[in-house]
This record gives sequence, C-alpha cells and structure tokens, in this order.
Amino acid sequence: MKRTLLAAMFAAGFTAVVPHAATAQAKPAVKIGILTDMSGTYAAMGGAGSVAAAKLAVDDCLQAECKGMTIEVISADNQNKADVAAARAREWFDRDNVNVVADLTNSAAALAVQQIAKEKNRVALFSGPATTRLTNEDCSATGFHWMFDSYSQSAAAARGLVSTGAKSWYFLTVDYAFGHSLEKEASDIVRAAGGTVMGSVRHPLNAPDFASFLLQAQSSKAQVVALANGGQDTVNTLKQASEFGIVAGGQKLAALLVFLSDIHALGLQTAQGLSFVDGFYWDFDDQTRQWSNRFQQSFRNLKPTMVQAGVYSSVRHYLKAVAATNSTDGKVVADKMREIPIKDDVMRNASIRPDGRVIHDMYLFQVKTPAESKAPWDYYKLAATVPAAEAFQPLERSACSLVAKK
Repeated sequence: MKRTLLAAMFAAGFTAVVPHAATAQAKPAVKIGILTDMSGTYAAMGGAGSVAAAKLAVDDCLQAECKGMTIEVISADNQNKADVAAARAREWFDRDNVNVVADLTNSAAALAVQQIAKEKNRVALFSGPATTRLTNEDCSATGFHWMFDSYSQSAAAARGLVSTGAKSWYFLTVDYAFGHSLEKEASDIVRAAGGTVMGSVRHPLNAPDFASFLLQAQSSKAQVVALANGGQDTVNTLKQASEFGIVAGGQKLAALLVFLSDIHALGLQTAQGLSFVDGFYWDFDDQTRQWSNRFQQSFRNLKPTMVQAGVYSSVRHYLKAVAATNSTDGKVVADKMREIPIKDDVMRNASIRPDGRVIHDMYLFQVKTPAESKAPWDYYKLAATVPAAEAFQPLERSACSLVAKK
C-alpha cells in the first residue's frame, strides 16, 4: 500500500492569532483510497495511472477550494477479485479511516465494495466498472458511477452499426458480470433497432488464446463480431482477429469497451477502422489537451484513458463537496455532490441523477489509419457526439430504490 502525504494543516501562526475561530473553522482531513487493478488485465486503463490522476485532482483542489486541508492518497490492488476488494475496502474503512474509495476496475469487485461503503456511510466513486447494477438494484445514496457503463458503451455503437445495415451480430463475451451486462445491453439495442443476434460465446477472464472463440464467430457468418470484453482480453482478441482475417473476410469488428491504452498497445495497423464509444479523448479540445499533457508529464509519458480521466473528475468533485460542507460524513458529502455542478477539464454537460449515475456527453470514435495519424497519440477521429440525455439508460427504467416512481 502506498501512502502519499499531499498537504499540511493550517499554518501555526494563524492558529495563534485567532485560536477560537481556527478551531471552529478547522478543516477535515481526507483519506482517499484508490482500489484498482495494479497488475492484471485492466492495469493499463486504470492501475497506477488512476493513482496519478487522483493526485492531480488533489493538487488542483489544494490550490483552490481545499487550501489548508490535509489530503492523503493510498492505493491497493484489487486483483480483479470481489473478495479481495471487499476485504481491503472493509479494512480501509474500519482501521485506516479512509473516507472515499475510487476507481474499482472490475464489476464484481465494484458491486461488493458498493455494499460495504453503503453500510459504513462512505462515498464510493466508480470509474472503472461497467455494470449498470451500480445505479439500478444495487444503487446507494453514497455511490456514484462516473464515466461509462455497459449501456453507454452499447447504445451508440449498436444503433450506429445497425443503421448502416450491419444487422446480424455475434458476441464474444468475457464470462463474468461485466461481460454479461455488456452483451445484454447491446443485444437488446440491436434487436430493438431491427437487427438479430446470431449467437455468442463466452471466454474466461485473461484467456491466453481466442482462436476457438474467433472460429465460432467466423462460422456464424454474422455481419458484426462484437467484443464484450475489456483490457488485455480486448487487445489479444483484436490481435488474433487480425491474424484470422475477420475484417478481411467481410465481417465488422465492434469493440464494446476499448480504451486508449488498448489502441496504443495494438498500433494503428491492427486497430484501424475499429468503431467504439468513449467518454473522454485527450485531443478533444484545449482543456482536455492541457490536462492530458499534465497527466502525461506525471505518469510514464502516457496519455490518460477515460477511466483515469474519470478518477480525476470524480475525486475533484468529491473534494469540492468536502470543502463546501467542511465534512467527510458520507451522506452529507454525497448530498452536496448532487447539489453542486460538475465542472472540470474532463467532463462535458455532466450532472448527477438521483440513482447516482453521472450523465455526460459520450462520443462515437473510429480509429485512424496510419496515414491519417499526424503525431504521436493521434489515434481517433470523431464520428458522432451522443448527448448526455441519450447516452445512458433512461432514468424511468432505473430499478434504483432512490428513484421516485410515478
């Protein structure tokens, strides 16, 4: 576990001049836990980069609303296991006085931590998991799903491809809650748009070989082979799909969850033409470029993924609410988070719904060809913007107990 002390308390001179006022206005100490995949299939999209993003959020808040506060960031590897994540979260809350936990790559791990944070009245900020259960049946008054989910990743991609005539789909799905949710959302949208699902095959997390799964996808003759997986599994699937000539044979590849780190690992020669939905791109506008350059300087000369950008935005917003309430009480801070506007270098048109879902604009991108790319990290071209109100599951469909029913 890494611990980084990021600020000191009020200067001693101020305390000496007005001791009673200083006591009354004493600012709370905050401890932030980044619980993420540090070494597995999702380490590149979150991992140590999420810790770096959280530290940037702390630095920015200390220069603004959080002046005078003590803020500490600690981190741990959830190993993509629900029991490991739950044990660490409970330890953090009970023993280490952690106030908020963030990132939570892996849906099963996130669902386990959501319940513990709810029991302990702590805030949970989810940027890494995709399951929509976090803002449906497993929602919490102190839980916030920040960047993307299986619905946002499926909706624009499925509707867009079906509208071009690619109506028959076959799914290659990672076999746990995240993959199941991604496949279901996409399948429902494909069918609703007039398409058909020819079948699916499920593979284990961290599968070493996708040959048999890709052969089944090829033999289905489906127009679209949709990858309902993530991280290194997506990278390996796309590499082997290129070797098998999936696209050369006339089928389209749709990655329902892919990250900038994946495209970087694949290279444009392999990834070119791939369509997908993302919530953040470093080269979107001047603000994203400036913030991404700061991230790159602080973390291994890499540009941020949308998970890492989401960690920055969620931690920054949480700290604003702590500063505004002068409290670390979970419910008090969560209520303030819903009240104040989300405004930072990452999010566009963002707001928090009663179910804890943070809605914001999402983007349909296509990977550039090597000839189209003009500089390092120049990987994407924007195909369409999906407005915040359309990018996520409609609130009226929410199964969250916090949503008032008509």
